[in-house]
Amino acid sequence: MSYRPLMDLHLGYEQAAPFPLERHDRKEPAGKQADEPNDKPKPKPRLEAVKETGSIEIDATTTLHGIPAAAWDYKLGNRSGLEWVLDQWKEHKISDPTVAEKFNTYRFADHKEAVLALLARVCTVSVETMKIVRAMPD
Repeated sequence: MSYRPLMDLHLGYEQAAPFPLERHDRKEPAGKQADEPNDKPKPKPRLEAVKETGSIEIDATTTLHGIPAAAWDYKLGNRSGLEWVLDQWKEHKISDPTVAEKFNTYRFADHKEAVLALLARVCTVSVETMKIVRAMPD
């Protein structure tokens, strides 16, 4: 069996067709404060996988549904590829006050749409990887 399809899938993950996930958006909760006077409020990111329901909670307003069980089966170490992506895009608190004040400019809300697109592609790669792996001889 050739490993070429698996290699092509992973090397070309950025061009993978997005998996048809269902995006559910809710109205933003009332009472949130904006970072800037002219900014609209940005919901705090959750980035939590809920395998039992096949969904990912992005933030208070957005949830992705329709993630197949096979997508959770593809593992990078002890977690799925989707969980790895979620972990990489979380906002992390920097303990050094000087570094936090001067250099901590990352805000998930600035990258939300790109992360949603990435999750859809990683879902496709995960599902297709599991199809290939399960078809391989023992």
